[in-house]
Amino acid sequence: MTAVQSALPPGADPRVHTRLLARVRAAALSGGTPPAAPRPVIGASWRRLRGSGLDPSRTPDVVPLDGAALERRRAESGLAPLLPLLRERLLPVARDAGQVLVVVDAGCRVLWREGGAEVRRRADRLGFVEGSCWDEDVVGTNAIGTSVVVRAPLQVHAAEHYAEGHQPWTCAAAPLRDPVTGRVLGVVDLSGPASTVHPSTIALVDAVAALAGQELQQAHTRHVERLRTLAAPILARLTGPALVVGVDGCTAAAAGLAAPDRVALPEEVHAGPVWVPALGRCTVEPLPGGWLLRPSGPADDDRPAGLVLDLAGPRPQVQVTGPSGSWTAGLSLRHAEILLALARHPAGRSAAALAADLFGDPTRTVTVRAEVSRLRRTLGSVLLTQPYRVDEDVAVEVRLPTPAARLLPASTAPLVERLRRG
Repeated sequence: MTAVQSALPPGADPRVHTRLLARVRAAALSGGTPPAAPRPVIGASWRRLRGSGLDPSRTPDVVPLDGAALERRRAESGLAPLLPLLRERLLPVARDAGQVLVVVDAGCRVLWREGGAEVRRRADRLGFVEGSCWDEDVVGTNAIGTSVVVRAPLQVHAAEHYAEGHQPWTCAAAPLRDPVTGRVLGVVDLSGPASTVHPSTIALVDAVAALAGQELQQAHTRHVERLRTLAAPILARLTGPALVVGVDGCTAAAAGLAAPDRVALPEEVHAGPVWVPALGRCTVEPLPGGWLLRPSGPADDDRPAGLVLDLAGPRPQVQVTGPSGSWTAGLSLRHAEILLALARHPAGRSAAALAADLFGDPTRTVTVRAEVSRLRRTLGSVLLTQPYRVDEDVAVEVRLPTPAARLLPASTAPLVERLRRG
């Protein structure tokens, strides 16, 4: 289980600590000297948001999705099968504590919100309703949005919230991750009036999120087994290399090649010719719950020609283009940092130099090698080693938010500022 930290220091009186946080926030956001330092994760969030121009004195106006759009987001999230478990383990606690149970998707849109009538009315007045957006760069530091940015469980209490109107609240959230890809699917959260804070809430929410991950892993294993059964007669009839993968790219069966455990598929897969980094040019055929990939081997005229690191949207993305078209995949913040460092150093970086770029510590080479290895599963031959670099025949572009953009996405602000300074 992930180590988690309560917003309340051990043994602290909640009322005394809440008053201290109010003084810390007031001084820190006005440029004064606070009586104590905010927690590092909170201080980092405040700095991101001050850099983006979000006004802490104003409670953001969050326009919720309409009913049809909300139902569509619920269906697309893949989180509905987890609701029975989340309700069973957390809803009784929420009702007893005077809090709400909230489940959001990866874009921090509130998909489900349940709890007692009184706390739901208070949440309504805050705009904390189904369909609202609780992303950090929209509403400021909060357990839901900031846990997505830092990809870790987080409790945010009272004046740790960036927006002044959110100070009367306390919340504890943990990401819900795809057990195969590690991608954040959404967040589960317990929120309520600041007086309902308890130091054990964050550990409970994190434990239930871990149970949800185990449930997703079991469902994934069952799906791969069904796909493997379907694939056996198909592969037996084919000549040449082929493999069957699930919609998440996990290999169910293969023939005629040493297939990776997982193939990084384009975000929009379609039947026909598709370039896949780990395999080269492939012919793709749809199967129930997955895809049949038939590699045709690398072709000199189909090598990638361009790579775009896109930091202009709400989340980092990479796009690779070539004669067969383009291929797009989402990136974690760490992988975006790696590509940004390599874009700034086209001649390449050693593991030590890249560790210094990422962490300010050239000794963290083991972490760098592991992260680059994961990134190469996505980019394949586009990313070269010894030294780490993007293939010199691939043109690299970094896209930044336009000057007219109202806010710099909090999730990419540190990367963009680093590039602008460099």
